[in-house]
Amino acid sequence: MRQRELVNHTEKINELLARYGVKFGIYKNNVFKEQLFPFDSIPRIIGHEEFAGLEKGMKQRVMALNLFLKDIYSKKQIVKDGVVPEDFIFASSGYLAECEGIVPEKSVYSHISGIDLVKGKDENWYILEDNLRVPSGASYPMIARELCRRSSPDTFHNNRLEDNRNYADLLRRAMDYVNVGGHSVILTPGRYNAAYFEHSYLAEKTGAHLATGSELIAENDRLYYISSDGEKERVGVVYRRISDEYLDPMVFNPESLIGIPHLFEVYRKGNVALINAPGNGAADDKGIYYFVPKMIRYYLDEEPLLLNAPTYLPFYEEDMKYVLENFDNLVLKDVAEAGGYGVVFGSSMTKEEKEKFIQMLKREPRRFIAQEVIDFQDLDTLDKGEIVPRKADLRAFVLMAEEPMVWKSGLTRFSRNTDSFIVNSSQGGGFKDTWVLYQ
Repeated sequence: MRQRELVNHTEKINELLARYGVKFGIYKNNVFKEQLFPFDSIPRIIGHEEFAGLEKGMKQRVMALNLFLKDIYSKKQIVKDGVVPEDFIFASSGYLAECEGIVPEKSVYSHISGIDLVKGKDENWYILEDNLRVPSGASYPMIARELCRRSSPDTFHNNRLEDNRNYADLLRRAMDYVNVGGHSVILTPGRYNAAYFEHSYLAEKTGAHLATGSELIAENDRLYYISSDGEKERVGVVYRRISDEYLDPMVFNPESLIGIPHLFEVYRKGNVALINAPGNGAADDKGIYYFVPKMIRYYLDEEPLLLNAPTYLPFYEEDMKYVLENFDNLVLKDVAEAGGYGVVFGSSMTKEEKEKFIQMLKREPRRFIAQEVIDFQDLDTLDKGEIVPRKADLRAFVLMAEEPMVWKSGLTRFSRNTDSFIVNSSQGGGFKDTWVLYQ
């Protein structure tokens, strides 16, 4: 397409996305605001061989993370062998003591993993984060491509790209694999949730029931869906789109109005599968990220195929020394934060801010990690009718059934601000489709 055609096409698709209710929630000045998730028509394109390398590396990583979760909620052998300090597990906000001894159906913990990567200007891909709790975003490139295909069918006929409509098939396969007998349900907080579009879209595409907590009931160690005519129907698997702390007010947050009383007991007894497993946050804690390459060597006896960003733990004296000596060249992240929050660049701080932060770092070394700033590639993006370079990452999705399955697409997120490295949708970023070419 010519530039003017691209601009018109982008505007048209964004108008259609707005009609579909494709929105995202952001916090700005401590106020929650729902806004449209802006789409850019210029796709990220990844070649077949390049993506095949990513696919192998992500499968390896997710296998190791699943084994880690099984281990830390049972034998804790990786702790006993001194590979991961127990402080980094049991002090994690994502670790749930209530999950001790529970082995989910088929021993799958992370049925859907969102792996965030960036491609550096050195041509290497780096993993920035593993999202194993409630990773979101797959529906956005799906609906965008669906609308683009209707608007400009020739573009897709003339290019050799993998069809991204199969995400629903992969999700259904992951749900069916662990279904203990009964209906499949997608549990949503409700239509006022910022990601409600995704919940309803995936329910439609997979054929699962879309339900709020009030439409599900736990009785006699079983979970039931209350149909529109009042009938109770057994539920075998729940893809829950609510956080651990709101799942069951009898076990976690007693003030939760969106969870299901006694759900956790049904889950604990193996009478319903939950996607993803509660307690997964112990493995996607930013402090644990540092240890994932060691996990791969420990559990799989393999060398990691994908790189971590160079990372330092102030918890270790040697790393603290390095961080203090190289503070201006590092990005520091609060391990308890997500969505681009709690991220600060040493180079952007005033002298007073730096001194204050270093004092906090010394008081709470477990609370932060430090990373080298990766100079990741810019992607061409439309901004006010002009094509401009913007920083972008890739959220890839790995689903688990008999084996890990990597979706041959992904959510490319880009910063809408010049020179900003923060691309998260929760920080006001936009998104692109991700084209993976077939051989």
